[in-house]
Amino acid sequence: MEENITRIGNRKSCIYDVRSFGAEGNGATKDTAAIQRAIDACHLAGGGTVVLKGGQFVSGGLYLKSNVLLEIDISAELRASGDIADYGTDTHHNRYRNEEALDRCFLYAEDAENIGITGLGRIDGNGEAFPNEGSIYRPMLLRFLRCSNIYIEGVRMYNAAAWTTAFLDSKNIWIRGVDIWNEKQYNGDGLDFDGCSHVFVSDCKIRGTDDNLCLQSSSKEYPVEDIHIENCDFSSICAAVRIGLKSIGSISNVVISNCTFHNVWREGVKMECTEGGSISDIVVRGCTMKNVSRPIWILLNNRFEPADLGSSVELQKMPDIGTMENIIISDMIMTDGEEMKNAHYRFGNDVMGSPRFGGMRIDACTGHPIENLIMKNIVYTAIGGVKRTEIPAEYPEVLDRLKDCESQSSENYYPDWSRAVFLDCRNVKNLLLEDLILCKRYHDERDGVIIEGCETLKCGICERK
Repeated sequence: MEENITRIGNRKSCIYDVRSFGAEGNGATKDTAAIQRAIDACHLAGGGTVVLKGGQFVSGGLYLKSNVLLEIDISAELRASGDIADYGTDTHHNRYRNEEALDRCFLYAEDAENIGITGLGRIDGNGEAFPNEGSIYRPMLLRFLRCSNIYIEGVRMYNAAAWTTAFLDSKNIWIRGVDIWNEKQYNGDGLDFDGCSHVFVSDCKIRGTDDNLCLQSSSKEYPVEDIHIENCDFSSICAAVRIGLKSIGSISNVVISNCTFHNVWREGVKMECTEGGSISDIVVRGCTMKNVSRPIWILLNNRFEPADLGSSVELQKMPDIGTMENIIISDMIMTDGEEMKNAHYRFGNDVMGSPRFGGMRIDACTGHPIENLIMKNIVYTAIGGVKRTEIPAEYPEVLDRLKDCESQSSENYYPDWSRAVFLDCRNVKNLLLEDLILCKRYHDERDGVIIEGCETLKCGICERK
């Protein structure tokens, strides 16, 4: 075994090459046991770096440990085994009623601290070796549970069989310069944070089939707070940045800045408080969006149906409607190109967006308004081109499901049309719209802007016909 040792004060830091533990790196031999031996030895020695370099290392599930940094050298690839039997059954931590099958994991850590993955190499989830949806036989690429001081930097994470990452009930997370490509499988999320605080995400490029980046709150025990997202590039067959849906607890103190969004077939930034909790103190600023069906989408409601998508396993009854307040969206440029004349699909038959689906939408139940919303310095060029005959005459309200659980309520995937070209805003207390320039590429028979049930402090909109 080759071991390089450096000292930091009175503590030694070890560097282990996995080849010294028997790893082949030939792309054929499974190196799971050798890599795990290196991780365990490094952990027991007090910590250091485990290095993969110069080859393709095939592995089943790996367990990361405290004080261990896994380095994937630019000359190396860590590739997930295509055999589900190579993944442990003790990595399951599902929080979705409709995703109970996604229990296995490629890289896993639990109750660990001072851990990370670095290097300019590639981690490949080998997604094509697994079913595309529904089955238990689809390991996530990475799941960290109750961890702290996490560093992910420089690596390429490609082709996951399900989610790329899930950070759960963790804190102090730094993710920099990561390239995520996950466009072959359903549930192709990029960076998912549930119950996490003090999160710093910067300089990342994310492509996927679901949410590129997601902030969620599954409990009141672990608030989601102090989140920083900057200088990132998002593209998704579904949505780019999602805040909420799972919203039992609180999500607050979130800043999204200096990011680019392009070819996002559903929402650019979506905020959805549905499970009785709170979303507050959110700033989205200095971003550009090109070809994003719904640049901004905000909804406050209550939504719990045992068979419905996205409901938390922690909920046992319909919650009261929660709260959303103190949201600023500013200094944005949103532009639809000719591509947005088309309908867009996921895997051929799952429609994501079309011209009649576009526009910014903010909505809440009457009597439960969103409070303190500022939208300013926005230039939005929408594709337009929709006739009134293409959309239904009635637009559903957001219902309080505790009072009416039978009628059709306005929610995430319904309605699948927009009654306004640029902005549809209902039930907001203290709404400020300032310096909005709105243009459309093609004549559209719908209203440009609809504001209903709002207390408007100021409205400055320039709409070009």
